[in-house]
Amino acid sequence: MRVFISADIEGIATTAVWDQCRQQGGYDYEAARRQMSLEVAAACEGALEAGADYVRVKDSHGPMTNIIPELLPKEVELTRSKNGSPYGMVTGVEEGFDAAMYVGWHSAAGRDGNPLSHTHNTKTLYIKLNGVKMSEFMMHSWACASVGCPSVLLTGDQMLCEDSRPLHPRLITVPVKRGYGGIVTCIHPQLACERIKQAAYDSIRQPLDDALCALPDHFELEICYKEHVQATKSSFFPGFSKKDDNTIIMSTDDYWDVLVALAWVL
Repeated sequence: MRVFISADIEGIATTAVWDQCRQQGGYDYEAARRQMSLEVAAACEGALEAGADYVRVKDSHGPMTNIIPELLPKEVELTRSKNGSPYGMVTGVEEGFDAAMYVGWHSAAGRDGNPLSHTHNTKTLYIKLNGVKMSEFMMHSWACASVGCPSVLLTGDQMLCEDSRPLHPRLITVPVKRGYGGIVTCIHPQLACERIKQAAYDSIRQPLDDALCALPDHFELEICYKEHVQATKSSFFPGFSKKDDNTIIMSTDDYWDVLVALAWVL
């Protein structure tokens, strides 16, 4: 059993404001990266105790050098930084894994379940795929599905967990906080780690024969930018056209086209 874990920071139990998520002088960032590391370690421990033969963690927030390596179990491999791959936050999953887990993820741009809600960056008001506001989890878990890797665990804010459960047949979720407008109510960070460890264990001990979701046959991608200048610039990427001043659209039958486009226009 090969397990891939992708980690973000805006959906861990303790983050509430942007400064906690910024490496460069961010208020309380060191505490946030420690909690991020501990939540990831909990998922690793659960997977290993459930029988995983190999666990790889992808640090996936910002510059992707947030996790404190020595807080992870020694059996785990950690991928840091980025190389521009359209697989983005799940870069490496294309090498072949049996299950994917996501720790510390957050609601989509345009959703109010987390004051840190966004999709990829803060340039957009929303991104829609087939009419649904697209979260980073939707984007990347479908990337995993496209290479045959089912998504089995998601931890983050309550709204993301509720929005995401229908996407994957065997997805187990662990909401560690709930947001409304500019506030969040968080569970205790130690309790978050305990729940994540148990859920990681349960997620790969369950039957996984039917865990892989079926992707749609067609994709309609719509991106609404905050600035019309960015919409015009991005509309020149192959396959896009402008819908209105701030919005571009494209259509394709190939999900890889969606991933490549998002890697370049966001």
